[in-house]
Amino acid sequence: MEPESSLRERLIDVGVDLVTTEGAGSLGLREIARRAGVSHGAPRRYFPTHQALLSAIARRGFAELGARFAAALDRPAPPRARLRAAGRTYVGYALANRGMFELMFRHDLLAGDVPAGDPPDGGQGRVTGADPADGHRPLRESTRPLFALLTALVADHLAATGRQPGRPGAPDPALAAAALWTNLHGIAQLWTWGSLQLVLDTAPPPGRAPAPDDPSALLDRLLDAALDAHLGPADA
Repeated sequence: MEPESSLRERLIDVGVDLVTTEGAGSLGLREIARRAGVSHGAPRRYFPTHQALLSAIARRGFAELGARFAAALDRPAPPRARLRAAGRTYVGYALANRGMFELMFRHDLLAGDVPAGDPPDGGQGRVTGADPADGHRPLRESTRPLFALLTALVADHLAATGRQPGRPGAPDPALAAAALWTNLHGIAQLWTWGSLQLVLDTAPPPGRAPAPDDPSALLDRLLDAALDAHLGPADA
C-alpha cells in the first residue's frame, strides 16, 4: 500500500503539473484525483476542502519563487543591484508561470475564507484554505518571507545611500517595500495582459501573443523606473 504521505504529495504533484500546463482553471478536484489515479473522494482524506489542496499546490509556487530569489541573490552585489535582481526574478517568474502565479495570489486562498471575527472552522483551528499538514496556516503566511526579503533589501539600499530609518526624509523600509512589491506585481500583470506593450507601442502583431519572458530591454527599463520611483534615482 502506498504511504499516505506519498499519495498526498502525488496529489500536489499532479496539481502542480496541471496548473503549469493548463492554467489555474484546470484544477478541479475530480480532475486532480483522476490524474492521480484515485477516487474523486480520496483527496478529502488529506485535504479537508478543495481550497486546502489548492493552497498546498500554491505553496509549491512560493517555494520555487523563494529558491529563485536565493539563486539570484547568491553572489555579493551592491544593494541596488540586488533589488533589481529580485525585481527581475519576481516579474520573470510571474511571466513564465502564469497559471501558478495566478493561483498563488488568489484572494480566497490567501484570506483562508474565514469571515471577519469568526474563529477558523468553528474554533477548531482550521480554515478552509489551510493545509492540515502545514499546521492549518492560511496561504497568506507564505507571502511573509517574500515581503521580509524585499523589506531587508530596501533597508540595505537605504542604509547604503545614507537614508537609515529615523533620519529626516528617510522612507520607512516596510512601506517602501510594500509600494515596490505593488509596482512589481502590477508590471507582471499588465505585461501578461499585453497592456504595457500596447500603451508603450511595443505590442506584438495582431493574433500573436506576447512572449512570456520577453528578453527586450523594456522590462528592465520598467523595473528601473519602479526602483527610481520608490527609492530615488540610482545616482542620487
